[in-house]
Amino acid sequence: MSNWSAKNPYMTKITECYVLNGEGSRKETRHVVFDLGDSGLDYKVGDALGVLAENPANTVDLLIDTAGWDQDHMVTTHNGERTIWEALKKDFEIHRVNKKFVKSLTEKVSSNGMRITVKMIDRYRESVSGQGAGWMGGDSEMGTELLPSIPGDDPVGRVEHLTTDADAMEDYIWSRDYIDVLRDFEVSYTPEEFIEVIDKLKPRLYSIASSHDAHPGFVELTVGIVRYSHHGRDRGGLCTIYMADEVEVNKTDVGVFMSPTKSFVLPEDKSIDIIMVGPGTGIAPFRAFMEQRVHDGGSGKNWLFFGDQSSKTEFYYKDEIESWLDEGHMYRFTTAWSRDQEEKIYVQHRLKEHGAEVWEWFERGAYFYICGDKQYMAKDVHRALIEIAIEHGGMSEEDATHFIEKTMMKEQKRYLRDVY
Repeated sequence: MSNWSAKNPYMTKITECYVLNGEGSRKETRHVVFDLGDSGLDYKVGDALGVLAENPANTVDLLIDTAGWDQDHMVTTHNGERTIWEALKKDFEIHRVNKKFVKSLTEKVSSNGMRITVKMIDRYRESVSGQGAGWMGGDSEMGTELLPSIPGDDPVGRVEHLTTDADAMEDYIWSRDYIDVLRDFEVSYTPEEFIEVIDKLKPRLYSIASSHDAHPGFVELTVGIVRYSHHGRDRGGLCTIYMADEVEVNKTDVGVFMSPTKSFVLPEDKSIDIIMVGPGTGIAPFRAFMEQRVHDGGSGKNWLFFGDQSSKTEFYYKDEIESWLDEGHMYRFTTAWSRDQEEKIYVQHRLKEHGAEVWEWFERGAYFYICGDKQYMAKDVHRALIEIAIEHGGMSEEDATHFIEKTMMKEQKRYLRDVY
């Protein structure tokens, strides 16, 4: 077993990174392939791959420019001594502001006003032009003296509101990064002060979309690229933008490591049937499961529930799925295309439609897997399973809940989830 980890990643290359969506899609989902080279890294289906991203160079440049720092200024981080530019590129999360930073604004503003920034000096100089050389209130050191509040600005009140109202804080940080906040409050931090209150860069984990037996020496992912625009700037998810935009195929070194699963595994008995529910990028581990089941040649049946917006633009791995069906490897493929008809249809609706057969599979000992959105989809699917147990198992609400949540999930460990 190799010793590669988050702190000691294997540096490799991405060999493929192509869009899976059809033309006209509003989504951008990519198939990303990493070369495992001489790493000795191995994995089983159900495992995740850890990827160490870097921040976009243009965001780092804009942050340094907004803060008024010298990009070659040396700082000491958890990864040693380096320039502030390199530190912000590789060591810290800068794509979204954290609460600790917003709370630190309290020390940067006061009831008398805000600490001096170059932009404020320019604005204040314009407003008091002609008042003489003593307009700064003495010759105190730049950056520590306080200016009177600029009319219309109430930084103290705003900071107090953000730091005492949890909902206001969540709403504020949800769409902002450090550039936005520095512009909002026009405060100044030294590079050392800044890196003290921001988060260290953490790796991102992705469900592996391949079987190592089917793709020796490679590991493959299904990645939804996150792009959005807020406060006049385009931005996106840290690691997805990195893989899609920053990394050059077969050129850029990318750090990776394996994150093994203990629970999200195929049944050891290859004659056991499995039901897989993976809408959107949740299909990733089930592509891996299917490749492994085909490789193993077991007699267990495979039933996949998949869905997304439209069959024309989000039918990921269509050729592979159709070949599994044609060759008898996949027993059934049930789709839920939410936008292909007037009413929105999701995987939980399809599960209930096929409730009688799903229940028969459960009674025969089938395993049930779900991968994808934790907040909505997984909850809706979980509820659908309880309703299936009530309707087709003849159970009370209490017994059905106990059967799904205790018997299947905890005791028998045949209801398994990979949700995020």
